[in-house]
Parts: sequence; structure tokens; C-alpha cells
Amino acid sequence: MTPELMHARARSAGPLPLGPGEPAPAGMLRAGLGDGTGTALPAWPDGATPSLLEEYQVAPVAVERSGETRRVLAAALRCCWADLAADPWPGSPAPVDEVLAAYRALIGRGDDLMRNWAVGALRRLHDSAWLTVEAGVVRLGPRCASWPAESHAQLRELLRRLPSGAEGAARPAVLPVLGGDGEGTREATAGPDGDAGEPGEVTAGAAAGEVAAASEVTAAADLDADLLEAFDERRRAEIVAAFMAVEHAAEPVHEARFPALRDPAPRRTVAEMLRRRGRVLVQGRETWISGYADEVGAAVSGTIGEAERAVLTLVLVHSVAIPRAEGVLPADSWLSPFPAPVEELRRHTRLPVGALDAALRTLRHAGLVTQVKAGEEAGGYVPGPQFHRLTPAARRRLQEELILAAGPHTPLATAIRANRRGRETQG
Repeated sequence: MTPELMHARARSAGPLPLGPGEPAPAGMLRAGLGDGTGTALPAWPDGATPSLLEEYQVAPVAVERSGETRRVLAAALRCCWADLAADPWPGSPAPVDEVLAAYRALIGRGDDLMRNWAVGALRRLHDSAWLTVEAGVVRLGPRCASWPAESHAQLRELLRRLPSGAEGAARPAVLPVLGGDGEGTREATAGPDGDAGEPGEVTAGAAAGEVAAASEVTAAADLDADLLEAFDERRRAEIVAAFMAVEHAAEPVHEARFPALRDPAPRRTVAEMLRRRGRVLVQGRETWISGYADEVGAAVSGTIGEAERAVLTLVLVHSVAIPRAEGVLPADSWLSPFPAPVEELRRHTRLPVGALDAALRTLRHAGLVTQVKAGEEAGGYVPGPQFHRLTPAARRRLQEELILAAGPHTPLATAIRANRRGRETQG
């Protein structure tokens, strides 16, 4: 597997597992466990984090119930980071009930609705690798290893203000909210939001507080050193800011706000930084965002399941294809103001209701669909912000696939299949 593909897979599917003694690729951190194995997760250039977007007033990818998710992460950190003199990761395992008790003490409520929200947040954090929740036990996930060392003091101060959830523990006068950079909870989260469900039973060993194996976090070679060293400090900071913006913003960013996107020379550096990670710049009208390179995108496209693909196709047919056929949506647009009603999705799928809801949650948390309301109506689903990141070639392929799905027996579909057979023959 090439380094570009490894970076792309880490972005699409989460931290990569590493075998015993296996090093992390350049530009990644290796979060190693005591048994020699570990995980590799991308390292941000020049020590920057996605929180840099706040300085430019650029919105990151939204997180559903972000407040609850951050509070549950804070409660888990309160329970799992037992030794504040050490680094937070890997911490110690804690029973799910202990984390939920800390969450209840933090918010001052213990009703079933809040518990269901907390369980949904635990699952989102698990699927985005901020936490690991297995067999009723919560551990800090490998993404916690990416917290910069200079942020640990702030985290320690936060934890000193958090209640433990133990019986009779005092609550803080002010309820703090754990600040986050949004990276782990933007791209690739896939868990229910607010759904009821019981985690597994707490194991006896975990309840006794068994401590995780010794671990270490090591950085591989800097992936961008040779690119950035040629620039002075100001221009280097501009390039890194532009890179973080196109990689982590929810919408394409305007080049007027980022000098490194306006000037062709530093923009080529940004493009090369992206290329080394299997990514490319996608240009709009004076706007920029990043997406997967076409050859890499084909290799990482299997990160969602068959049910999710089927449901996404239905959303695109009802919110894009039908309005486009009616002439109310531009031919080159993949963002639509016409939501696909949930009733329509249920009517046109053979999936059970539970499987449909699970697929919609997965797509929603991955940024592939967005749930919208339509006045007093129930609303529905439209394509999500990830569709901003399609390259021109990916847009054409998706257009063809949508035609084949919506009208497989039309003359246009026949022509598409004939063209594909011709390209395969020539190739």
C-alpha cells in the first residue's frame, strides 16, 4: 500500500492498525501499545490543529449534538485519565456506567432522554476513534494520542473542575464544555444519535480498574519538511492555514481569505502537500476545497456498506435526479434544496425500518447526507457537505451512476454502458 493510500484510508476509515514493530508512514503518529502493535493516525503539519479554523472564522464540519458529544468525551476523560501526572492516552479502562454517572453529574440530569443521548454520543465517539467502547468498558481511543502536549495543562485544569459521578460528589459551579478541534468527529463518524440501547455488561476485570498496557506515541518523519523549509515564517503559516482550511472546512473556502490560495506559487505547495496524502485541490468559482484524488478515491470507496449505498442512491434520485429532470435544479449541482422525504425512502427500499435508520445515521455522520426540516413538514434528506469535495471526474462518474440507477433502460443509460465498454476495450 502506497503512503498516499495509507493516508487516504486513515482519513476515510480511521486510524490504521499496525503490526508488531511496524513503523507509521511519514506524516503520521504511531500510537504503540505494550504488545508491540499500534495504530497510525495522521499528524497535522507544523503542529497546527483544525482549531486554527476559528482564527479565520471558517466553520468546520458540523457534529450532531456537539455539546452532548463533547460532554460525554469530557466525562470519559474524567474517568479514564486517572493519573494526571501522565499523558492522557492510553489512560485506564472505566465501566460504561461510571462514565454515564460522570456525565449525569456534569449536566445535573439523569432522565432517560439524556441517557439515550449519552449512549448515542458514546457510539459516535467510538466510531470516530476518540473512544473505544467494548464489552461495557470505555477506553480512550487512539485519536486522543493526537492532542498536542501543550494542551494537556488545559485538559488537566478542566478535569479538576469536573465531578466524578461518585455518590455525593460536588458539582462544579460552572459546567465546562470540552473544547475540540472537530477532526475526529467530522469525517467518518457513524453512530446513532439519541437512540436507546444498552452497552454490553461490564467485565469483572474492567470493573476492578485494570490498567492499560504501557504505550508510547512516536512521530514518523515529517511529510512536508522539504516543502515548507523554503518559505519564511509568515508565508509558511499562510500555507499551513490554507491546507487546514481546505481539508477541514465544511464548505469551500474563498481564496480572498487565504493568501496561499490566491498566489499560484504557494498554492502549488498546498497542492503537493495534499497529493502526498492522496488528496487534490478542487476549484470552484474563486473557492477551493480538497477531495480524494481520482485513483485514490476508487481504492477507498468501499468504506460504507451496501445498505448505505442503496439509501444514498435513493436520496440522490429523489433530491437531485427528479428535480433536475423537472428543470428546477442546475445540471451541475449536487446540492439540493429538495429533501427526499423519509416516507419515500421507506416506500422504495426493502430494508427493514431499523436498517434504514442505521444507514441514514451512518450517511449523516459521514457527511454524505444532511437531514433538513421543511417548515411544518417532516422534511427529509439532501446530499451532504462531502459532495463539495467531488473532483470533475468523480462528478461525471456519479452523474452516470445516477442515470443508470434512475433510468437503467433509457437510451442515455444504454449509451453510457456502450461508452464504458469502449473505454475498457481501449484500455
